[in-house]
Amino acid sequence: MREKVDILLATYRSNIKFLKMQIDSILNQTYKNINLIISDDNSNDEELKKILEEYKNKDNRIQLYFQEKNLGYIKNFEFLLEKSSADYIMYSDHDDIWYPKKVEKSLKELVQDEVDLVYVNGRQIDQEGKVLHSNYFKYKNMPLIYGKNKLAISRCIGIGCSQIFTKNVRDKMLPFKESVMAHDWLAAFIANEQKGIAYIEKPLFDYRLHTNNVFGGRNLSQNLARWKEKNGKTFKSYLKYRKEDVIDKAYLSGAKMCLDYTKKQSTIKFLNEIINYYTSIEKSKYINFQIYKYFKYLYGNNMIKKMCKEILIFHFPILGYLKFKIG
Repeated sequence: MREKVDILLATYRSNIKFLKMQIDSILNQTYKNINLIISDDNSNDEELKKILEEYKNKDNRIQLYFQEKNLGYIKNFEFLLEKSSADYIMYSDHDDIWYPKKVEKSLKELVQDEVDLVYVNGRQIDQEGKVLHSNYFKYKNMPLIYGKNKLAISRCIGIGCSQIFTKNVRDKMLPFKESVMAHDWLAAFIANEQKGIAYIEKPLFDYRLHTNNVFGGRNLSQNLARWKEKNGKTFKSYLKYRKEDVIDKAYLSGAKMCLDYTKKQSTIKFLNEIINYYTSIEKSKYINFQIYKYFKYLYGNNMIKKMCKEILIFHFPILGYLKFKIG
């Protein structure tokens, strides 16, 4: 296969040790026909700038951009997508490690299955490279989708650094609308609206967890600890956490984003139902009896633990508060 693959790497005050490991792992892929497009989001770090320029001078597959002002995580990835011209695109974090055949196997799966997006499994590692979880799909109860599925409408399918998708998806993403809250959720949603999605269950990269992860890596306990430190452990604080940090941020805003990106009447109807459901449950203070709607919109395979946690938060907030208070 000779198709060009653009790999989009956003940096911001990145750990140089981790960044070098990631860039090396990308440049050493068995699949060589790649562009590595890097955009630094105004880090104001001369050492980082020097390292990136050294890499660019050593490998002509690298395109390098330095932003004059901070764009933010989402807008920086929009900039990178705008610079991409290849038929296939991959997102990259700045601190992971890709296995040598990540690009090769991801692209092969995408082409063979004739889908618009493939997401792959990984291992989760800590700052020292120690393996925390050998199966990210299993640890995060990631929904496993082959083809088209309602879960790609109601949930984020595959973290960005696990995805490869087609130019067709890219073209339909741009320009970003104001509602865009997760570039990876958007890519999977659009792919699901087109030819569909596939996955690779074998880990193909190490996903690094540390205190500065923007999305995805931190677990629920870490998010809760930060919230309680700032807002306290009262029932009022929990209801605020449940509404703002869980339902609004992780679910409702995603559904509203997807609604902005579809013209299919069946999808519009489904999304409006989901939005009404989220709006209804976040008003509940003690118990919400619409559990059947949860299974209609959010049920999926490989997700038992995640579903138990979500049902507790969505439909039994009074019990969720007890866990929140002592957790």
